[in-house]
Amino acid sequence: MTAGDLVALARPGQWTKNGILFAGLMFSRHLFDGAFATRAAAGAVVFCLASSAIYAFNDGKDVEVDRVHPEKRDRPVAAGRVPLSAAWTLAAALMLITAAAGALIGPQFLAALGAFYGINLAYSMWLKNVVLLDVMMIALSFVTRAVAGVMALRPLEPDLEISPWLLVCTLFLALFLGFGKRRHELTLLEKEASGHRATLGEYTPVFLDQLIAIVTAATIIAYAIYTVAPETIAKFQTHQLVATVPFVAYGVFRYLFLIQRRGGGGSPSRALYRDPPLALAVAAWIVAVAMVLYAGGS
Repeated sequence: MTAGDLVALARPGQWTKNGILFAGLMFSRHLFDGAFATRAAAGAVVFCLASSAIYAFNDGKDVEVDRVHPEKRDRPVAAGRVPLSAAWTLAAALMLITAAAGALIGPQFLAALGAFYGINLAYSMWLKNVVLLDVMMIALSFVTRAVAGVMALRPLEPDLEISPWLLVCTLFLALFLGFGKRRHELTLLEKEASGHRATLGEYTPVFLDQLIAIVTAATIIAYAIYTVAPETIAKFQTHQLVATVPFVAYGVFRYLFLIQRRGGGGSPSRALYRDPPLALAVAAWIVAVAMVLYAGGS
């Protein structure tokens, strides 16, 4: 076992998912406030380590199943490069470290972190084997990240609200990514899908395509409504946020293209790294939102 194997077990390439913790910082208009930015960054670091704890736990629990998976069999535990005991030790150590760090950030942040662990452990132990609820739990873990991003800022601004639109948009986007991942797994494993995970046998490509179509539309519509909602316009004193909708639409459509035409969807983080048009769309959306919120007018 090498240090590189332990790093691979932690999957730092997946940490981009925790970028959602910065949504509260961005939309609270504190992006360039050092104190707020520091707390948001600290919260993101805690969730990166918490995510790694869950990855180590999952890899230890699913080691036998992963060994027959065409991609997951190369993971450190499944490949035998990291002992099972080391995976459990890393998971436990990271959980303790993140709990202590979360308590320093604040009790509300710690509660969100606890919810994140609860959702992911319930998923790993039981709910990954319940059709539809498996993807719902993944989506809820993204929602807890969004909530945690706001909770990290609360000690500095106790009245900071959690926008219901943030939660709705996060939920639908996470469902879109989750169903896309299930479709990728189903296509990759084909007839062996149910042997790898019981719930995969309950899905079909047609059913998943229907679900993906629903959440694709819901994601774009929810975000579009948010940008033109009276409370949004009143909060930011501008109508211009609607100009960011095309970036969201293109990003969703591009990812759908990768799922349907390029066999993608297995890893959103990997797609972001490897697909320049998708990465450019995300970067352009961030820049556009920042320009509207921090330099825009009515």
